[in-house]
Parts: sequence; C-alpha cells; structure tokens
Amino acid sequence: MTHAFTRGLILMVLCCLASVALAAESGEDKPAGSDWVSQAAQTCASCHGKKGVSQTENFPILAGQYQDYLLHSLKAYRDGERKNAIMSGQVQGMSDDQLKALARYYSRQESPLYTPTVE
Repeated sequence: MTHAFTRGLILMVLCCLASVALAAESGEDKPAGSDWVSQAAQTCASCHGKKGVSQTENFPILAGQYQDYLLHSLKAYRDGERKNAIMSGQVQGMSDDQLKALARYYSRQESPLYTPTVE
C-alpha cells in the first residue's frame, strides 16, 4: 500500500469513530428521525458516496439495495457476525431502529445499477 492511501484510510477510520462517539455522546440511542438519518448518511457518504452511490469499486453501492438485506448486513456488522473494522466501528452502539432507518433510506435511493420497470 502507498503511504498516501494508508494515511487516507487511517484518517477515514478516525473520522468514522469520531462520528460514532459524537452520536453516543449526544444520546442518539432514540429512534432515528430524518435529521439523524441525514447526519448518518453524510458520514456514510465518505466511503459509499452521496446517497449511497459509491464512485469506487472499493466500497459497495448501497442505493437501491433491498431494505432487509441492508438491515441484516448492518446488524451483522454491529453484532460482530460480519467482520470489517470500519463498518463495525460505524454501527457500534446504534439501535435496531437506527439501523432500520438507514436501511430504509438507502433502499429508497435510486441505483445506477438498474432502472426499475413501471407496470
């Protein structure tokens, strides 16, 4: 790995952990409202792109994914069933309601991977 990439990765991890700490400090264990989802989505955008449309192959596109799949994945990261230091740090301490709100948000975003058919 290049030094620039490594520094960037470390900076991103630190930013992610700081956002989790701030959310926990502000008592954001309550159900996720639209303001909370907007703030969380801004943090997610640093890797997954605006509205979940990643611009790099290193991070998956979240936009338009099935809500149940996203929720299952987020819970697996939070509960340690799925291993990724960045994602685990992001969702650690989030309630089921907050994870559900994030999954709902990203499932409702338009995906560049396919165009839904209208019947």
